[in-house]
Amino acid sequence: MSAHALLIPELDEVIERGSPERRAKTLRRITTLFLDGAGQFNDDHLGLFDLVFNRLIVGAEVKLRTELSHRLAPLGTVPAEVVRRLAHDDDIAVAGPVLARSRQLADADLVTIARTQDEAHLLAIAGRGRIVEAVTDVLVRRGDRDVAHRLADNPGARLSERGFFTLVERAKTDSVLAEKVALRTDIPARLFRDLLLAANPLVQQRLLASATPEMQAEIRRLLANVLQPTRATSAPPDYATAQRTIEALRQGGAFDETTVVEFANKGPYAETVSAVASLCTVPTAVVDRLMRAERPDPVLILCKAAGWSWATVVALLAARPGGLDTSTSALDAVHADFDRVSPGTSQRVVRFWQMSSDDAQTRAEDGAEV
Repeated sequence: MSAHALLIPELDEVIERGSPERRAKTLRRITTLFLDGAGQFNDDHLGLFDLVFNRLIVGAEVKLRTELSHRLAPLGTVPAEVVRRLAHDDDIAVAGPVLARSRQLADADLVTIARTQDEAHLLAIAGRGRIVEAVTDVLVRRGDRDVAHRLADNPGARLSERGFFTLVERAKTDSVLAEKVALRTDIPARLFRDLLLAANPLVQQRLLASATPEMQAEIRRLLANVLQPTRATSAPPDYATAQRTIEALRQGGAFDETTVVEFANKGPYAETVSAVASLCTVPTAVVDRLMRAERPDPVLILCKAAGWSWATVVALLAARPGGLDTSTSALDAVHADFDRVSPGTSQRVVRFWQMSSDDAQTRAEDGAEV
């Protein structure tokens, strides 16, 4: 009789000639036996269970392998080879539990899996409580948006400077990722500065709202020392040049609401105003005054009349010289105002603004109710 047959009589026969149902029943009995004594087995015992588990799961259905993975994943001491085998399984239902939780997986295995498996496997690894730089480098390079977000959110993930650099580059076109990366306490100072300066005003203000007091002070220092002097010494908006840019875009056919959002997010104020003025057929000087108004109502009316989305409203409000209060209560209130304003009323108000006279504009602003 072989050593592993000592666990359950006739185990060899079950493994060699047992039906799938009998093998499944035996695997569950072995698993229960192991769990009952987990933490008390020595290396020889673990090796014996490893041998039995690996023989029983050959050809086992996904449901059975998944069940075993869930039961072994949280244990501190488990048969190493079967956990490794489960982690390398192509089916994420099987691999996911041990990839996300098992402490017995070697970093080398995680690197291999991250290099060869699909996004679901990478996402499971990205949520582990501890991830070394060799693994995160692969996840950052191969992972999709969800993997990057989970990794940036994970304080147990150690990121190399190369990994941070890659995330910062990706964050320049992903405002959610930008916030997550910027709020990590281990981001190198140089890359934090680059990320903050590349972020649009809305992201900058959200970072101020959600950062710790120490980080808020650093953000304010950077904005004061780098951004504000630039704005203070910059020339007044060059609308003549901006209007030529807009006209070229219009003639090329690549000119719509998306153009407005792109200009608003990137920060060229003159082009943003000129794009809104052109699409809404409102004089540029009028749009400039509306954008600088203390309340956001004029911007809401312009967007509602044009049939633009809430995302466009947020981008334009953030691009205003005064910026945008990004606290949850403030945004919710503005969003509610935007939902409530009537498209018909907005279009009538905009027709006043289109006449360009100061009297018409004043009447429209005074009479517009959101």
